[in-house]
Amino acid sequence: MENARVLVVGGHGKVALLLLRLLIESGHQVSAVIRNPEHRAEVAESGADPLVADVEQLGVEELAELVRGHDAIVWSAGAGGGSPARTYAVDRDAAIRSMEAAALAGVQRYVMVSYFGSQLDHGVPEDSGFFPYAEAKAAADAYLERTQLDWTILGPSRLTAEPATGRIETASQGATAGSVSRADVAAVIARTLQEPATIRRTIRFNAGATPVADALSDEGDLA
Repeated sequence: MENARVLVVGGHGKVALLLLRLLIESGHQVSAVIRNPEHRAEVAESGADPLVADVEQLGVEELAELVRGHDAIVWSAGAGGGSPARTYAVDRDAAIRSMEAAALAGVQRYVMVSYFGSQLDHGVPEDSGFFPYAEAKAAADAYLERTQLDWTILGPSRLTAEPATGRIETASQGATAGSVSRADVAAVIARTLQEPATIRRTIRFNAGATPVADALSDEGDLA
């Protein structure tokens, strides 16, 4: 996908801000959805066009208007560990509405930023503070897998502030949950948009020894 119009939802997140610059440098036209208007300037510095909208409050048709005209959507939004109710509202419900909106608006390519352990049988105890997030992400990912979109689910391990290495290890290569830098996650997202082999696949990964482009171009290494 060259010179694409990409919409990044959750555009002021730490990974997203790194991603915006990578996408702009690659020649894409990028719009970044942010909830707080005070973040406009920081997003604009990346070269992306800031769009102020609260995805938690928008219905499917309103989201469709937001995404229409783009070639791809990257969902990098989240409640950020807020109340369980808001976690379900953003990480599950708003995410699912965005998928429905993408289909309604004819935006076929959809990349979901999830986490390494996301699955319906995640095993997180109900009394854990992490349980709502695990439930919400599992539900959103499972819904996306059932759509007709050209989806990719990315499941990075625990995020760190380390510099980019340009190298990862996927679950199919033997990776287990560990850690990976936000900079490398941003590089994986950017490369995913350019790599057809990632379509309709879930890719769980952490820091490793394989160059990102090689890891994502080899279908045998994708979960």
